[in-house]
Amino acid sequence: MAKKPKKKDMGILEVEKLPRVSAWAWLRARFFAGMVIALPIVVTFAILQFFINYIDQRVVPILPESLRPETYLNYAVPGFGVIVLVLFLTILGAITTNLLGRSVVVITDRVLSQIPIVRTVYSSFKQLVDVFANNPTEQFRECVLIQFPRADSWCLGFVAAPARGEVRTHLSEDYIGVFVPTTPNPTSGFIMFVKAENTIKLHMSVEEGARMILSAGLVVPEHPDVKAAIEAANGKATKTESGEPSAPSPDAGPGPEPTQDQDPK
Repeated sequence: MAKKPKKKDMGILEVEKLPRVSAWAWLRARFFAGMVIALPIVVTFAILQFFINYIDQRVVPILPESLRPETYLNYAVPGFGVIVLVLFLTILGAITTNLLGRSVVVITDRVLSQIPIVRTVYSSFKQLVDVFANNPTEQFRECVLIQFPRADSWCLGFVAAPARGEVRTHLSEDYIGVFVPTTPNPTSGFIMFVKAENTIKLHMSVEEGARMILSAGLVVPEHPDVKAAIEAANGKATKTESGEPSAPSPDAGPGPEPTQDQDPK
């Protein structure tokens, strides 16, 4: 058999042909790309609509018919209950800031604290609201890693406050309270008292840690060291592509001395 002649090398690089994509694969890829973009927007508006409808269904029926939009219009006004609730809370806050309003609040607090079943729920929520409203420095401070539920098994937690009261008496000043939320529902979790030296402090903020818990670890914030390394690598690559000479290394020795041309005899 005659051998096939070899192709002459013309110094041109051959470009690999991209695999052909079927119409179904193209449509599927574009559909998922659109879904990734639209899903966060749809979920956000769905949650807002749920809360607005929930408040409207609880607030609007309490109002007299003369104040309801349905009395004068043929349809309900979405968000009217939210507006009424905001106005009511604003007026309530203005009233309770004066002397008469404070007296009413104190009397109401005493009455509710005397009811056997109500006082347990009321006192717990009142203390929780007071902590977040009057003591902003006592909120979650930072994210840490603690060993839970066993050694060499780490989980993400939020530092609440140093050990206090009876807990501090039985333990020591070195212990801190760490709230370990569950995934994907961070409203429940565990409160752990561990030594501060046994925790690993993280650079991420509390908000970034909450997003990481809500996403079950899929959304991970960038570490400062990793981000700086990526930026440095991108900057070095940009300089190389632009043809700028790189700076000589400080450890490099001196170059060869220039030679002088000797005159021919």
